[in-house]
Amino acid sequence: MKHAIPKEEKLSNLLRTLAGMGRALVAFSGGLDSTFLLHAAREALGDGALAATIVTSYMPEAEREDAVRAAREMGARHLLLEVAFPEILRHNPPERCYLCKRTLFGLLREAAAAEGIAHVLDGTNLDDLDDYRPGMKALGELGIESPLLAEGLTKRDIRELSRERGLPTWDKPAGACLLSRIPHGVVVEDAELRRIDQAESFLKGLGFPAVRLRSHGDLARIEVSRELVGELVEADRLHGIDARLKTLGYRHVAVDLGGYRMGSLNEKTP
Repeated sequence: MKHAIPKEEKLSNLLRTLAGMGRALVAFSGGLDSTFLLHAAREALGDGALAATIVTSYMPEAEREDAVRAAREMGARHLLLEVAFPEILRHNPPERCYLCKRTLFGLLREAAAAEGIAHVLDGTNLDDLDDYRPGMKALGELGIESPLLAEGLTKRDIRELSRERGLPTWDKPAGACLLSRIPHGVVVEDAELRRIDQAESFLKGLGFPAVRLRSHGDLARIEVSRELVGELVEADRLHGIDARLKTLGYRHVAVDLGGYRMGSLNEKTP
């Protein structure tokens, strides 16, 4: 089985696969997986590797900055594609991830075609198969290739290989778009996305890199890992988290005692 193959062999296979493509466009978010993939593509293809980042209003501003910085440090040519909010997502439907991937990766397909590039790559890895990823259906429909998945690279493999290669993203927490902070069926406003982004940026600046602020109208529900809940309460005493978030328009600020869970707004209530 591929997960039993040493990570160094998986990497060699990955580089060989990438080299055989000649040229490729990498869907680049600046996160752990896409940074590792772009780094590998640069090693295998040199200037034949093109990074492309789609910038939307539901992308955290810090992620855009991270993507620009990482691509520059790797010496990669980098396309920034500014996209208006897709109206198909305006009511934050349950099939949001599928619709988003179908729309945005369709645009990446068009960008690749304009460059004469046949291969569009994303950073899906083997561990993603264990998570709820409706967007993967859209990738399959569009013919997007996932070479990390194809070579059996796990999240642990990618973190270890990234650390060995000095990539600063080796310990970067998983990210998700800001739409995941809003309940399904709620009309999404740009001002609300900016408010969530400002709140999370403030919390991350206090030393909570893996944090989610779930926005329920005038209630802000903060998720950090359960072992950090005490530190979050102390940070409020020292830095006024409650007061800061209320300046953003929240009337109530709560800490979720269940801790941080990916996709917690997808959970069904008992």
